Amino acid sequence: MFNHLTTTFLHKLFTVAAALLLLAGPLAAQTTLLMAEEPGCIWCARWNSEISAIYPKTGEGAVAPLRRINIQDPLPADIELARRVNFTPTFVLLVDGVERNRIEGYPGEDFFWGLLGRMLDQEGIMYETGGDDKEN
Repeated sequence: MFNHLTTTFLHKLFTVAAALLLLAGPLAAQTTLLMAEEPGCIWCARWNSEISAIYPKTGEGAVAPLRRINIQDPLPADIELARRVNFTPTFVLLVDGVERNRIEGYPGEDFFWGLLGRMLDQEGIMYETGGDDKEN
């Protein structure tokens, strides 16, 4: 009798555990903000001057760490873009290495944060907003 009860209990326990794993969905996706740049790009230099130092300290930077590539180099094998990058800077939101959205050019600090926030929101990526954390 004990054996049958134990077997039944374990069977139900494993069934519930399997159901929970299926309902939980995939593990958290890896999100990255890809910055495509090239030497001599004045808008890249402006972004570097205005944003690059603070970006990793923001909620956006925490959920989508920056990765840089030079558009003159071959595209790394772990990145899949929807189309080639023609303008610098171009900021590509990658989820598990696949492009989900992009910002072409650098529209200035205020517009950059708004556009990046909209991209993250469209993908359902939650991040902390701090207001004052983006002040120079």
